[in-house]
Amino acid sequence: MERCIAIAKKDLTAEFRTKQMLNSMLMFAFLILLIFSFSFVGLLGSHDRITELAPGVLWITFMFAGMSGLSRSFVLEQEENCIEGLKLCPVDRSAIYAGKLLSNLVLMLIVEAVTIPIFMILFKYSIPNLLWLALVMLLGTIGFLAVGTLLSALTLNAQTREILLPVILIPVLFPLILVLVPATANVLTYTSVIPQIRLLCVYDIVFFLLSLIAFEYAIE
Repeated sequence: MERCIAIAKKDLTAEFRTKQMLNSMLMFAFLILLIFSFSFVGLLGSHDRITELAPGVLWITFMFAGMSGLSRSFVLEQEENCIEGLKLCPVDRSAIYAGKLLSNLVLMLIVEAVTIPIFMILFKYSIPNLLWLALVMLLGTIGFLAVGTLLSALTLNAQTREILLPVILIPVLFPLILVLVPATANVLTYTSVIPQIRLLCVYDIVFFLLSLIAFEYAIE
């Protein structure tokens, strides 16, 4: 656990020094929301219509902003040839994966925390049940990053990794999306979200464990 935190701390220290990836993710999320707000300008102020649109808009924003960050998750190590140093460290490969997942999670949560108020302002919408929404977002983000971190390592040496990563990631995320969108809709309409939360927990656990096992082969 300590080694996992040390790897995450290293990544976050390097990222907060330059903020390149974080700024690009935030700008990407803002642009997506801005485009959606212009597209649905006739619906702004209509609470019921925005409630129908909000789950899809939010998760499209989160996932595409997240993919822009995941595509650069291992780039720094590759450019500085640090990936070989990580491999030579006396740590289990699973600690590298967990550390990368943790650092990506922190960045994604920052992006989501900034995105929600921007969404509320642009769409003139007040989000109810913020605590339940935060739980759904956390579980959804963990599931997204559990798969995304593995596939980011898998496409590390591909010349077209920025294009390849979304192509192979989106199909794997279909089961997650099919649960996340209704779960978010239930939160916004004051409907019970417990069944979806159980499914999200199962998805997160299964794909985290599978990715933990597969990462050792993906990084070689």
